[in-house]
Amino acid sequence: MISNTDITIGNSCSLLEVSRSSYYSWQLRSSLPKVKDETIERIKEICTDFSKYGYRRVTKQLHRDGKIINTKKVRRIMKEEKLVVRKKRYKPITTQSNHSLQTYPNLAKNFTPTGVNQLWVADITYIRLQYEFVYLAAITDVFSRRCVGWALSRNIDAQLALSALNKAIQLRGKENVIGCIHHSDQGVQYAAMAYVEKLREHDMLASMSRKGNCYDNAFAETFFKTLKYEEVLMNEYQTFDDAYQNIKRFIEEVYNKKRLHSSIGYVPPEEFENKMLNMSLT
Repeated sequence: MISNTDITIGNSCSLLEVSRSSYYSWQLRSSLPKVKDETIERIKEICTDFSKYGYRRVTKQLHRDGKIINTKKVRRIMKEEKLVVRKKRYKPITTQSNHSLQTYPNLAKNFTPTGVNQLWVADITYIRLQYEFVYLAAITDVFSRRCVGWALSRNIDAQLALSALNKAIQLRGKENVIGCIHHSDQGVQYAAMAYVEKLREHDMLASMSRKGNCYDNAFAETFFKTLKYEEVLMNEYQTFDDAYQNIKRFIEEVYNKKRLHSSIGYVPPEEFENKMLNMSLT
């Protein structure tokens, strides 16, 4: 017969088939002071009266009530009770369409390209760095989904958009872009005289979405969505150079050369273009 003096912690754990570490963890949790229900109810009352209060202000109010509790515990309770306020992060405005510059009709509507350099779409988005925002301008060929031109800058101006356009024209060749529809929003960068003159210089056709209608430039929105989800949001860029090198690699080495696009038969854009070119030569 086993006496009380024979039952050790080790024997008990063995009989119950639990480890000693689990027992000691349970004992530690049991010995910790628990937050009283009245404190939780008071936190709920504060959050009801002041719906925008964060855990720091709630903690300060509890201290004023004479309750001794630290911010970590208040934050944990608010998270468990789903009382945490999530602040909206600041998003820069990338489209400024309130200007007196000339705008152009939507030539892309109901237009289906049958080859490259028939319809390009252009847009600008922001990229969040650790301490600042930078801006990405990109141009996509709708037929092949290839990003043919892009530029990154700290300044969201006409020069940013022009840099992307110049890169696209250089890639495709001046003789190959004649008659190409260049579609964008009504942003001041695309309506700027220098930008429009560049399009005219190469006999390209300016086309613009209706004001405030993002669906008119859906192809550009889709490109940026892919870029954000598959590259930008997967990283935390610290510096401009960090963002530049990673975005350059994604666009030129991954998106254009490796990423499969369902709209063009699950092949990468550059492969699709080469395939179409070979078919036209046979």
